[in-house]
Amino acid sequence: MFKKMKRAAAMMAALIMIEGQVIMAGAEDKTHVDMIAHGRYVVTMDDARGVVEFGAVAVKDGAIVAVGTAAEITATYSADDILAGENRVLMPGMVNGHTHSAMVLFRGMADDLDLMTWLTKYIFPMEGRYVDPDFIAVGSELACWEMIRGGTTSFVDMYFYPDVIAGVVDKCGLRAVITAPMIDFPSPGFKGWEDSYAAGVKFVEDWQGKHPRITPGLAPHAPYTVSKEHLSQVAAKAKELGAPISIHIAEDQAEVKKIAAEQGMTSIELMAETGLLDVTTVAAHVVWPTDSDMKALAGAPVGAIHNPTSNLKTAAGIAPIPQMLEAGVKVGLGTDGAASNNDLDMWEEMRLAALLNKGKQNDPTVVPASAALKMATSGGAEAVGLGDVTGALKPGMKADMIQVSLDSLRLAPLYDVMSHLVYAAGSHDVVTTVVEGKVLMRDGKMLTIDEDALRARVEAVAEKIRADLAKTE
Repeated sequence: MFKKMKRAAAMMAALIMIEGQVIMAGAEDKTHVDMIAHGRYVVTMDDARGVVEFGAVAVKDGAIVAVGTAAEITATYSADDILAGENRVLMPGMVNGHTHSAMVLFRGMADDLDLMTWLTKYIFPMEGRYVDPDFIAVGSELACWEMIRGGTTSFVDMYFYPDVIAGVVDKCGLRAVITAPMIDFPSPGFKGWEDSYAAGVKFVEDWQGKHPRITPGLAPHAPYTVSKEHLSQVAAKAKELGAPISIHIAEDQAEVKKIAAEQGMTSIELMAETGLLDVTTVAAHVVWPTDSDMKALAGAPVGAIHNPTSNLKTAAGIAPIPQMLEAGVKVGLGTDGAASNNDLDMWEEMRLAALLNKGKQNDPTVVPASAALKMATSGGAEAVGLGDVTGALKPGMKADMIQVSLDSLRLAPLYDVMSHLVYAAGSHDVVTTVVEGKVLMRDGKMLTIDEDALRARVEAVAEKIRADLAKTE
């Protein structure tokens, strides 16, 4: 009798309630992993799985080993770290395909100006006065804080002192493609092309293959600040090194007219002629492509990064996203720098990406919620050359994922989770951020950045900029 009671107790102990489902579990039969993350909805961005209700993801050594229902995962795996998923969406982290991270320290410094006036009258001069390694360290950390808080797990950066940026990324835990800026005229730390080019190549050689979350690349600024000959030089070196490139392309009408007058071609045609379409290139903006440009981009290892907020704010235009997607162009989303946005909120970019062309083309069916969400996650990862690493929750991919709370009454009722993510939820609903299996923010608490110390450092820089601005007013 006593033996029967012990067997019954053991069976009862093996019954576990997971998200409302009762399952059988025997710890001795399970495979131990590092983490199991749960979600009321697991939005995988994997066409084979779609959305899994009452789902979970198992993580080992920074990678996803299994995705399924909570019952399936917990019957097979055990873990020391469990991310509860009650009333939460588990989804891939967002991919910010274009930004200048440290420019967050110029947030709100100069607004309501056209692109060229903003650049030449305000940004370039202020960069010359303030941008040094300390400025970059503080600004990059502030940017990383904002991205972690808002659910961005990967970003593509183009800014000065990339070694410093890489050090901040290493510390904060994000994933990044960090590209070294190259420009024909004097810029922070450089006299001109020769030394900026040499420093960029050295940065790639120093970091390539050295860090699991950092991909180094080259960044010729734009076709209006880098000569045709120098663009060809960068493309050839990138091909030799196997390194990615990031560049501003077809951003506004001033650029389009300048390239047409000087080169007799479009910016995309210039990319083709200089070899930039033959290597992995992250093409920021692409607001003004022709039909033939889009065909060329579709057949190249190039991703077009749509920056709707920045392009609207500088009146650069509205990129023809439906046409690019239809042509087969890889399209991702970016915030641009916070000096022209004025934040690093990918949720705003995703919503604008879904809405802008509906209004522009008088067609509510273009860029549906699913397409916008893809541009922010799996499509964005593909556009920046990380499609085999991140952007989706499926076995073999890195465990870059976030949890979004559905607790707010703002999000009730819920009928379609993907619609909610694009049209109703926001960065303030992100509660957990994980990169390569490491929790960077848990239940809203930042784990890799000292917020009080960062605030003091930011304010010290801001005081100097305020004093300088007051002198010019």
